Formats: sequence, C-alpha cells, structure tokens
Amino acid sequence: MEKILEYSPIIIVVLMFFVQQRLFVTPEQLEKKHREIIEEIEEKFVTIHSFHDLKEQFSEIKEKIDKIYDLLIDLK
Repeated sequence: MEKILEYSPIIIVVLMFFVQQRLFVTPEQLEKKHREIIEEIEEKFVTIHSFHDLKEQFSEIKEKIDKIYDLLIDLK
C-alpha cells in the first residue's frame, strides 16, 4: 500500500495526461465517429446491389450493340 501512495502523484499526472490528450475514447465518441465514417462511405461509394444492376445493364447494352453490328455486317 505504501508503494501505491508513494507513486500516486505520478499515476495521477500520467492519467491526467492521457485524459488531456484524449488517448482513450469513450463508446459515445466511438459511435459518433462510426456514424461519420458510414455517412462518408455512402456519399463516395456505390452499394454492391447497384453495382450488379449496372453491370447487368452494361451486358445487355453490349449484346444489343453486338446484334446491331451483326446486322450491319450482314447488310454489306
């Protein structure tokens, strides 16, 4: 117990430094940052479902272009 009392001022200073520098995060702060990251991701990136839909549309357009190309070739 005497050792703890002997080092208690140093422990208090170190803990205050940690608190002042915000080295430890509260769950509330963590949740706030998580929401910010999710919002930023939603703005910058597309969902996987949208990507697959767009990919399917591109493949349909490619097929139609191929058909038009084949028709033009056959006409010559």
